[in-house]
Amino acid sequence: MRPFLYESFSSVQEAMAQSGTGSSFIAGGTTLLDLMKLEVLNPSRLLDLNRLPQMRGIEMNEDGLYIGALEKMSDVAAHPEVVANYPVISEARLKSASAQIRNMASIGGNLLQRTRCGYFRDVTTPCNKREPGTGCSAIDGENRMHAILGTSSSCIATHPSDLAVALVALDASVRLQNAGEERLVKLDDFYLVPGTTPDRENQLRPGELITEVRVPRLPWARKSSYLKIRDRESYEFALTSAAVALDLDGDTIRDVRIAVGGVGTKPWNLPNVREALVGKPFKHETLSAAAKLAVHGASPFKQNGFKVDLVQRTIVRALSNLGDLA
Repeated sequence: MRPFLYESFSSVQEAMAQSGTGSSFIAGGTTLLDLMKLEVLNPSRLLDLNRLPQMRGIEMNEDGLYIGALEKMSDVAAHPEVVANYPVISEARLKSASAQIRNMASIGGNLLQRTRCGYFRDVTTPCNKREPGTGCSAIDGENRMHAILGTSSSCIATHPSDLAVALVALDASVRLQNAGEERLVKLDDFYLVPGTTPDRENQLRPGELITEVRVPRLPWARKSSYLKIRDRESYEFALTSAAVALDLDGDTIRDVRIAVGGVGTKPWNLPNVREALVGKPFKHETLSAAAKLAVHGASPFKQNGFKVDLVQRTIVRALSNLGDLA
């Protein structure tokens, strides 16, 4: 790790005023410090956000759920309003990382964490995300954990956040703020597919912060769940995952929300699967037929072709867990 300056602040405006070239914001530091040790990232200044009360709080009101970006993963997972009204968020948190990391990591930092692609984290190998124009080593290399949706010839790295998958399924937004303005952006739109600019992963502008997450009120999201398929049961990233919320009218699907992880270069929203399910009977044949739409346009590689079938079965199983199949 290279030397750096450390500063902390008591207001969002003060922190933003000090941001600039060579500086990075830090909260829990569970991703940033790892990447600094590997010299993937080498900021000359770390701007500590932990003293900013404006970015804290978990509140449920008539409009929905509000989560401050500095709230810890473990606190959000255990919050009574989250557990009762959005269990998919709580489950996604509890299936992420380890208990120690969940006690440290912030919600905003989790949404901004970088890919776990081994080539991105190895500064001796070519990586367009780390150093644009050098190539993507994963395309012809070790790619079992990599994406099959949203890929390009520049990058096939998978987005790592479990929480982001749950929030995209629930149509959540993030409040972004810089020194002069703030804006509200749907999380699904916030993340970018790599295209020809894989180093640009989201819509965050220089000096801008995620200050809050907003989840719209969705009463039937009380019937929601997060299913994560992985090589081992703890402290492992998803091979595939599915965040689902289900509204049943008897045996008929009145509405549904679905997003998947472990397969996309961003959390992958599935409105086409939703459209195929609404108004249909809740039975295995219906779910299986709709799940096939999830892999429309998929581009599997040498070692990850199994994800095409696995993600479909993950969706069916996640929805099946929420009701009694006919």
